[in-house]
Amino acid sequence: MPADAHETESEKETARIEAFSDGVFAIAITLLVLDLRVPRDLADGRALLRALADQWPAYLAFVTSFAFIGIMWINHHKMFTYIRRADHGLLLLNTLFLLGITFVPFPTALLAAYLPRSGGNVATLVFTGTYTLLAVFFNLVWRYASHHNRLIGRSVDPHAVATITREYSFGPMLYVIAFLLGFVSVPASLAMNLALAAFWALPPRRRRARAEALTL
Repeated sequence: MPADAHETESEKETARIEAFSDGVFAIAITLLVLDLRVPRDLADGRALLRALADQWPAYLAFVTSFAFIGIMWINHHKMFTYIRRADHGLLLLNTLFLLGITFVPFPTALLAAYLPRSGGNVATLVFTGTYTLLAVFFNLVWRYASHHNRLIGRSVDPHAVATITREYSFGPMLYVIAFLLGFVSVPASLAMNLALAAFWALPPRRRRARAEALTL
């Protein structure tokens, strides 16, 4: 079989992985909105406004998880512009990663329910711990695929692969820090999660420039 034909056939395999993954991302991110409740049977607009304001933990949890899943989807999509072949190991690791994505609505609902209460620190630890595990799973997918360019497209620059590997390696460490902050300060832990979401949303060049500036 010619090399071009083999590459096209391999890309069909990764296209199916991406399509299935996109469906999982879409369902998980949609489920997040179910924890936003419409207040019922209130006397007037002032009571409605107060009831809406009282749901601020649900809004915070929703925005944080929506940003996290959305940015994970963006980076997952970018990752598969480099990964052009698939094998059984990649399928298993990507499925493990998607297992974590489908779990995100649960810690989101947990945080929304317990953030203003005494169990808020535990809910925050579960919430941030989930993100930490997802960062690890994401890295496993990339490292498995990129090890000795195992599943990377033949035309991809090896220097670009090495740069992405270094960049992604910081993710789990940063989320571990956010997790540990949950033992000390719930607001600081959640603020770091939002900051990480904003950081990973940056275009790759700006993200690398920002990371280099922080290490100087």
